[in-house]
Amino acid sequence: MITDAPRSPAATTLMRSETLEAPARVAEMIARNAAGYAALGERLRREPPDVVITCARGSSDHAATFGKYLIETLVGVPVASAAPSVVSLFDASVTTRRALCIAISQSGRSPDLLATVAAYASGGAHVAAFVNDETSPLAEAADTLLPLWAGWEKSVAATKSCIAAMAGLAGLVAAWSGDVRLKAALDALPDALAQAVRQDWSAGVEPLADVSQMFVLGRGYGFGIAQECALKLKETCAIQAEPFSAAEVRHGPMAIVRDGFPLLALATSDAAGADVVKAAGEFEARGAAVLLARAGGPSLLPAAVAHPAIEPILLLASFYGLAEQLARRRGLDPDQPPFLSKVTRTL
Repeated sequence: MITDAPRSPAATTLMRSETLEAPARVAEMIARNAAGYAALGERLRREPPDVVITCARGSSDHAATFGKYLIETLVGVPVASAAPSVVSLFDASVTTRRALCIAISQSGRSPDLLATVAAYASGGAHVAAFVNDETSPLAEAADTLLPLWAGWEKSVAATKSCIAAMAGLAGLVAAWSGDVRLKAALDALPDALAQAVRQDWSAGVEPLADVSQMFVLGRGYGFGIAQECALKLKETCAIQAEPFSAAEVRHGPMAIVRDGFPLLALATSDAAGADVVKAAGEFEARGAAVLLARAGGPSLLPAAVAHPAIEPILLLASFYGLAEQLARRRGLDPDQPPFLSKVTRTL
């Protein structure tokens, strides 16, 4: 176990307090952006894009993965993730007629993200920016600005801004698709989040207290949060956590699993979640140490039932509490991971 870093005082970390802010911040964002979601949704129905390009890194890119599944399943438009180095390092041009470029960022200031957005805009794409800093260059470059309204985030580990980005994407897709069930679930999200951020996932702390490697499983709407949970386990807990789709993990990755190998499985209440549960069972039969969070079913880590596209946001909100507790249990400060800074400017 890692013990050489200062221990943060219990219940006083910025990561925890900012996670607890998420319900109120999301409620404010939904209310303040309602007109913006509706206007962009109407535009996209009137002038449907042939493709959606997402531009993001880190936690924001995990929110983009979540958005990809929402758009492709509820609207039917293919979504691709931009590789920023294509523009920032290779200086290549892009042609994007009839495209929507969705840029997601907490700071809106990374040079590679800005260069990529500029290239897609000059190629003809409409740029929609989900950004937390309204004064940022990204906000100024956007054709449609949809602020995250998450407030100043001080902890290096992003929490409320990532939750807000996912909720914001759900708001856009609800307006674009006209899906009334998703819209109703989004309206209920702040109250559901208020419960999710206080769910007790402490049962996961001791099983992970001494691990060095693990898998995180999700699928469908839940794959993006598997990516985000794995990142948080790396940066706040110094665990080499790798995210996999419950389908993909059955290929090469399953070969390295041995008795006691730790695995966190995040299951929504739909068919994708059912496959996560099935894969987790296969791992458990091989002796893996499985921690399961299952919306609407029995599991060690409690998870609420909602619209399947909303459940991942609730699962993530509960997970952040586990990550914060686990970091402190391992003697680490989740607010100041080594070698990291809040704003990362990559080229």
